[in-house]
Amino acid sequence: MTLFSAGVSDADKRIALRAGLDSGTLQRWPGAFSPLVAKLVADIGFEGVYVSGAALSADLGLPDIGLTTLTEVAARGGAIARATDLPTLIDADTGFGEPMSAARTIATLEDAGLAGCHLEDQVNPKRCGHLDGKEVVPAEEMIKRLAAAVGARRDPNFVICARTDARGVEGLDSAIERAKAYVDAGADLIFTEALADLGEFERFRAEVDAPLLANMTEFGKSELLTADQLGALGYNAVIYPVTTLRLAMGAVERGLRQIDGQGTQAGILDDMQHRARLYELLRYADYNDFDDSIFTYSRPREQS
Repeated sequence: MTLFSAGVSDADKRIALRAGLDSGTLQRWPGAFSPLVAKLVADIGFEGVYVSGAALSADLGLPDIGLTTLTEVAARGGAIARATDLPTLIDADTGFGEPMSAARTIATLEDAGLAGCHLEDQVNPKRCGHLDGKEVVPAEEMIKRLAAAVGARRDPNFVICARTDARGVEGLDSAIERAKAYVDAGADLIFTEALADLGEFERFRAEVDAPLLANMTEFGKSELLTADQLGALGYNAVIYPVTTLRLAMGAVERGLRQIDGQGTQAGILDDMQHRARLYELLRYADYNDFDDSIFTYSRPREQS
């Protein structure tokens, strides 16, 4: 029984991630901003976990404008990856610097136990992908970024996903051409940010011969498509990057306002996760059993 880390090795998680992308079944990866959220993602039955740069920076009280560091991202990502047996894909922004920095990023994330990451073609520092005012680097610069990342990979099953933000800057045609170039540069998975609607998702799938990831983030520029729609189009994976954070913060704000206005939380107990459910996710009973087995164990007397 594994209590203090995942029961599946990092290598096997990466194999599972690649197998999922090749399975013909849409892989659903909700965002987890903490290890506890990741445990719930696994318990409900999703295929993988995603760690969003926007959610991570927001949880640190920072806007998503490239302020987080590789150390912060790897530490949080590693803690989330260890919390479940599911593969975890993490947002690595622009690789935290020049191509050499992108190479170091891959090595660091591999060491942290992640199953894959995505690198984007924005300038450094980046902006949230669904905001206006983004800038992208020339495709040739992103290809160097990817080449460095692919070259630094030690586990060939570690998934390197290339994200392009060109749709909102240079248009859909440019995003498609960049995606094809990134596949040629060695990207295993393509993530096109801020596609507008079903038709654009469909065209992208028709023209790019590679595994594709769809981003279903709320309040952004993309129409919210269902998993069935994306699966029918032939997409390989979908992320819900900030959904759990937005749900949590909405509930926290309502609860705090209730306490501020009513002087008690008694009226919102039904909105809370019960202590028993929390303990179930944390496997509290298993930890107690382990603890009891140690403290009640006595060494047999040696026979003379």
